[in-house]
Amino acid sequence: MTKILHEIPPISEKDCFFIAERHKSEFTWPIHSHSEYELNFIEGGSGVRRVVGDSIEEIGSYELTLIAGNGLEHAWEQGNCTNTDIREITVQFSADLLPSSLLSRNQFASIRKMFERARMGLTFSMQAIMKVYSILDTLSQNQERMEQFLQMIKILYELSLDKDARTLASSAFAVVQETNEIRRILKVKEYIASHYPEAIHLEDLAQIAAMTPSAFSRFFKQHTARGPMDYIIDIRVGSAARMLSDTSTSISEICYACGFNNLSNFNRTFKARRGYTPRDFRALFTKNKIFV
Repeated sequence: MTKILHEIPPISEKDCFFIAERHKSEFTWPIHSHSEYELNFIEGGSGVRRVVGDSIEEIGSYELTLIAGNGLEHAWEQGNCTNTDIREITVQFSADLLPSSLLSRNQFASIRKMFERARMGLTFSMQAIMKVYSILDTLSQNQERMEQFLQMIKILYELSLDKDARTLASSAFAVVQETNEIRRILKVKEYIASHYPEAIHLEDLAQIAAMTPSAFSRFFKQHTARGPMDYIIDIRVGSAARMLSDTSTSISEICYACGFNNLSNFNRTFKARRGYTPRDFRALFTKNKIFV
């Protein structure tokens, strides 16, 4: 059974961040969470399984992912990796490394947006990895602390410009602050969160936002990058994933409890969104939570 630990990273009160560089033959650290931000780079880990919330993916030869605290469960597991010399660089830092008074400035706008997305886990494109590789490569070896800090800011800035970066966990799994959402979008999301097990019609959501259905669809997609019906499916699948991992409720009961109208549709939709059938997903996430 996979244990979920609540990790306390060894960040000194006098330091801005903690850097660990290691070569390893296998991944043994279990699924865990922590309140600190974490930037994790892996080289030579093709076949390793990355777990972030309810996202499970096999990584390639290069991997760079940012986890923005908030207790989001994550781990890198051995998976199908056969390489015996895997390089890993982990940088952990407190959320107040860049205080809100600084992040609110125009110069830090892209980093602020990146941190917001990273609350669900954010994995970067190969192009972005190659842009920061030379800095990451020597980051832990730099003895000049101010220079090391500036290098870290440079890495964060370059990564914040990556238009191909992808969020990983669903919003139902991640604890996501939505303070920047406009009031109408927030009201619609609150309604969906309370009524997703029921039949929800586009006209109902448009009425909440005081818009026509067609205008609302465009408005919602502009602010969430998804159509309203796709968003509802994501919420239903995310909630089902949480129940599959945290309860012994039958798959059939979970299907109807999360708003799906039949089991075959649930199985098909869940596999399309998560890459696993509900049964296989539950097997991967059988777990016993332990906080230390």
